[in-house]
Amino acid sequence: MSSASYHIPVLLHESVDGLNIREKGGVFVDVTFGGGGHSHEIVSRLGKGGHLYGFDQDEDAYENFQLKLKGYHADELKRVEEHFTFVRSNFRYLKNFLRYYGVEQVDGILADLGVSSHHFDDSERGFSFRFNGQLDMRMNQRGGKTAADVVNQYSEEQLADVFYLYGELKNSRKIAAAIVKARQQKTIRTIDDFLTVTQPFFKFEREKKDMAKVFQALRIEVNQEMEALKEMLKQATEVLKPGGRLVVITYHSLEDRMVKNLMKTGNTEGKENKDFYGRVDCPFRLVNNKVVVPSDEEQERNPRSRSAKLRIAEKI
Repeated sequence: MSSASYHIPVLLHESVDGLNIREKGGVFVDVTFGGGGHSHEIVSRLGKGGHLYGFDQDEDAYENFQLKLKGYHADELKRVEEHFTFVRSNFRYLKNFLRYYGVEQVDGILADLGVSSHHFDDSERGFSFRFNGQLDMRMNQRGGKTAADVVNQYSEEQLADVFYLYGELKNSRKIAAAIVKARQQKTIRTIDDFLTVTQPFFKFEREKKDMAKVFQALRIEVNQEMEALKEMLKQATEVLKPGGRLVVITYHSLEDRMVKNLMKTGNTEGKENKDFYGRVDCPFRLVNNKVVVPSDEEQERNPRSRSAKLRIAEKI
């Protein structure tokens, strides 16, 4: 089920260990299947009656999974069929799909919120400024607006908000104004079109870092990542059994803040609801008070892991 060429899983053993799979017959969810690395490790630890549901809305992830199945031996295939179900959906529909499969509560949920290295390396998907291609950036290519739609249709104010809120770029208004001016002359369709307009705003020594922020902002907006994450975290709180684990790997401050807030206060906004005695009423207990980060060796082996943070909480 795993595929090193598709995506190298980040903090693999630390995150799966965090699920605390003691009951081999437990039910678990990997809400970000991707290349299947984390799912493969979870399934390898399950026993009779144990099951994993792997969510992914991306067609490429599903096709990669099907391709791997064709290369499996009969015993491997039997194990996957017994212990694993692929759910082709956005994780924001976590509760609905679990109910569809007759599951009300689960023993653990794992989320790796990073974008698969496969997406960055596929020039046709438009996730990276390293290649020219269509400005797409949709995780689910079956519908929805593309990055080109955002760039060409949003107002100057809306674009500025996207770059400021999701890319934390101080010159967001200048970038937005330049995009609006440029698109009046020519529709911005490709990555090269977009770079021609935006690159002049970044100093050479910071160009790659700042362009990464611009692309991150567009990707988050196109895929409604913050809204989807908020919905998933709320549903995760509802479907986890007492003693169940929520394990989340984050990569940027916006998503990390939401996860940290949920684990400390029970909501993504970080509002503390206190009981009569002044104690914070939260459905979670932190398992790791200090975030876990990849080892130096892992960061060297897999540069995409360098900004990763692992947070683990247990449902009370």
